[in-house]
Amino acid sequence: MRCAVFGAGGGIGAALVARLEARDDVSVVYSGSRSQAVPDSGKRRSFRFDLTNEASIADAAETMVRNGPLDLVIVATGILQDEPAIRPERTWSAIDPDAMARVFAINATGPAVVAKHMLPRLSREGAAKFAVLSARVGSIGDNRLGGWHAYRASKAALNMLVRNFAIELGRRNPGALAVVLHPGTVDTSLSAPFQANVGPEKLFDADRAAMQLLNVLESLSPAQSGSFFAWDGSPIPW
Repeated sequence: MRCAVFGAGGGIGAALVARLEARDDVSVVYSGSRSQAVPDSGKRRSFRFDLTNEASIADAAETMVRNGPLDLVIVATGILQDEPAIRPERTWSAIDPDAMARVFAINATGPAVVAKHMLPRLSREGAAKFAVLSARVGSIGDNRLGGWHAYRASKAALNMLVRNFAIELGRRNPGALAVVLHPGTVDTSLSAPFQANVGPEKLFDADRAAMQLLNVLESLSPAQSGSFFAWDGSPIPW
């Protein structure tokens, strides 16, 4: 199996790469990050990309498929806050257009561009899979608290994009699937400021989160393409 992880510089992304690299059925793992590339080792092949630079994504995609199509692509990127400019809004009066544009660029547009270049490069043999990490707070049907406008809206947009992609993918590559995954609350720098009210039984380390996400992916068939799943395999409403 040939795999690629976009966002390997983050906690979940790095754990996904490590888990995939350790599997006997995986021949190569392409490990992509923005800030710095991890040195190649064993099955791991590193690459650099920037979600706001389409050329970097196109170049990475072309390099990856020189030796064949991919069987699994995971997009594990995202932004919640980048103080002082970007932080979750508690009220509509806190909305800042520039901050919102940046959040959408990272959480929705960037992954969409990755999909543009990676979906056509999925294998047509077996059930190739394309997955993006989203968040339960991006579910419109599950929203009971409001707030966090840019983050919620960008993740909802991401969810819709993947739904669209899954429909088109089904016409072009019926054996493949595209899904959205919610990893739960994971002990990473992204969630660190918001863990105070999370019970220890609901706070996962990155390795456990990666294991759970891969288990969910293993259980899915093309008939479930275009769906949104939590870390335990339970469906999440759009």
